[in-house]
Amino acid sequence: MVPSLVRLVAFLLLCGFIANSALAETLYHTFVIQEAPYTRLCNNTKNILTVNGSYPGPTLYARLGDTIFVKVINSGNKNITIHWHGIVQPRDPWSDGPEYITQCPIKPGGNFTQQIQISEEEGTLWWHAHSDFDRTTVHGAIVIYPKLNTTYPFPEPQEEFILILGEWWNQDVTQVYETAVLTGGDPAISDANTINGQPGDFAPCSANDTFKVQVEQGKTYLLRLINSAMSNEFFFAVAGHNITVVGSDASYTKPYVNEYIMITPGQTYDLLLEANQFPNSSSPYRYYIVATPFFDGNVAVSRNPNVTVAILEYKSNSTMPPIVPVSTSSLPNFDNTSAAAAFTDGLRSLASSDHPVDVPQTVDEHMFITIAVNEVECPVNTTCAGLFGTRFGASLNNASFQSPQSVDILDSYYSSINSGVYTPNFPNQPPVFFNFTGNIPFNESFTEKSTKVKVLEYNTSVEIVFQGTNLLTGENHPMHLHGHSFFVVGRGFGNFDNQTDPLSYNLVDPPYANTVGVPKNGWTTIRFRAANPGVWFMHCHFDRHNLWGMDTVFITKNGNSTDGSATVLPPPSDKPPC
Repeated sequence: MVPSLVRLVAFLLLCGFIANSALAETLYHTFVIQEAPYTRLCNNTKNILTVNGSYPGPTLYARLGDTIFVKVINSGNKNITIHWHGIVQPRDPWSDGPEYITQCPIKPGGNFTQQIQISEEEGTLWWHAHSDFDRTTVHGAIVIYPKLNTTYPFPEPQEEFILILGEWWNQDVTQVYETAVLTGGDPAISDANTINGQPGDFAPCSANDTFKVQVEQGKTYLLRLINSAMSNEFFFAVAGHNITVVGSDASYTKPYVNEYIMITPGQTYDLLLEANQFPNSSSPYRYYIVATPFFDGNVAVSRNPNVTVAILEYKSNSTMPPIVPVSTSSLPNFDNTSAAAAFTDGLRSLASSDHPVDVPQTVDEHMFITIAVNEVECPVNTTCAGLFGTRFGASLNNASFQSPQSVDILDSYYSSINSGVYTPNFPNQPPVFFNFTGNIPFNESFTEKSTKVKVLEYNTSVEIVFQGTNLLTGENHPMHLHGHSFFVVGRGFGNFDNQTDPLSYNLVDPPYANTVGVPKNGWTTIRFRAANPGVWFMHCHFDRHNLWGMDTVFITKNGNSTDGSATVLPPPSDKPPC
C-alpha cells in the first residue's frame, strides 16, 4: 500500500471506525495562508497573514471520533506551519505542526494535508501557526461536540459563542520577531489586547467595531473561551453575571461557579452563562465582557496592560434609549497572584461514570524540571539588547533548547539517522540544587544552547514537577505538552518539598489539561502515561520564552504490539521537504 493509504487504514482500525461508521465522520477543509489588508486602531491598515482571508481564522467543527483532513496551502510570502493545539493525534506526530520538531515548514507555493484525529477530546480547542510569531493572526477555534446520540454532562445551552483573546501589533509581527532574534532583546510589546480581533470600547477609535453578543433573558449560553495571546494571561469576567466552568482544555469539569476566571496563553474554557438580568428603563441592558491582563512578576514592562472588552447585549423590544450606560466588572488587581491561584485551585475533573479519569497511581519516571529566564553571552563584536549587554535566554533544567534548521527531529528519529540533529540526554533534574525562589545573583543566570531531548519507553507513567525559579525574574509559565493531555495533581508556592508536598496531591479528580500555569516562584506537578509513540514538543506558551529556549522534546518509543497499534504511523507522502 502507499503510505497515505496505510495511514488511513491504520487509523480506521485504531478508532473502531468500521464498526461505528454511523457515529463518526471524515471532514475535509482547505486553509489558504495568504496576506490580507486589515484595519485596527484608528484606521491603521496593514497586510497581515491570515487563513482564508479572515482574522481570527475559520472555526473547525467536529464530534468526538471524527477525523478532519485540512489541506494547508501556503499562498503567503514566508514559511508556515499549523498546529492543532490540544489534539492528542494518536500515533501521528506527522500532522502535529511545530516547525523543525515534527515537520519542516510549508514553503510559499507549497501545501500539506494534515490529519486531525478527534480521539478523546470534547469541548473547545484551537489551532494556530507554530512558526516564528505567526500565530498572532493565524489562529482559530476547534469546537468538538459529543458523539451522536450522546449529550453534554450539563444542561443543554440555547446558543454558544466563541471568544478568542489575543493581541494586536500595529507593526509587522515578522519584523518584531526578526528584531528580537537579531538583538537578543525582549520583543516589542503589542499595541492592544483583543477579543475576536477587536480591542473594544476603551481603545482609541475602536468603539464602533467592538464585538457584541446578543442574549435573551432567561436563556443559558455556552461561552467557548480561548487565550491565543502571545504574552498575556488574563482575568476574564462578564459584568453582572457569574459564570460556571464546565470544561477546560476539551475535558469536562465539575461545575465551578465563580465571578471570574484566570486563563493563560494556550488554555481554553467552556463557560455557562445564565442571562438572568432584567433589563428595563432604569437598569442596563448591556454589560461588558472584559479581559484584563494578569502580571504576576516583574514583567509589566514586557506586557500590554490594556483592558479589552466585548459587549453582552440583551434583546429587547422596549423603547429604551439607544445609548445606555454599560456596567463594568470588578476583577482582581493585575498582580493578584492569590486570586489567580484561588481560581485555578478550584478546578476538578468531572470524573463521572460516563467521563471517568485514569490518574496514574504509581510513577515509572520521575522528572524535576526547573523553569528559568536566563542570559546568554553576546557574541564578540556584536551589540545585544538583553540585560547588561547580553542576550536573553530561557531554559528547562539549565538546557536552553535550540531547534534544528535543516531537518526536523521527527524525520531524524523515524529514519534512525540522527547525525547530531539532537542528543537524547535531557536530564531528569537540574545540574545544581539551590534556593530556586530566593535572590539569585546575576552571574548564576547564564545558560547554553543545546538540542537535548527526553526519550521515554512506551506506556511509561511519568511525573513532572515543574519548579519555577527567580532567575532574572519570577513569573507564571504556561507549559504546554504536545501529543498528550495530563493530570494536574498538585500546585504550590516556594521550593517543592519531595517529602511533604506529594502528600497533598489530588489523585482522585485532578483537572485534565494540555496547558498548565506554573505559578510565580512556585511549582506544579503533572502526571501522564506515555502511550502515544512519536516525537512531541513541550514548551512555554509565552512566545518570547519559546523563542529563547524554554522548550524540550519528548520521544516516546514504539511499543510491542502484533497489530501495530503501538507504533508510529508511516509518514505522509506530501510532507513538506526541508
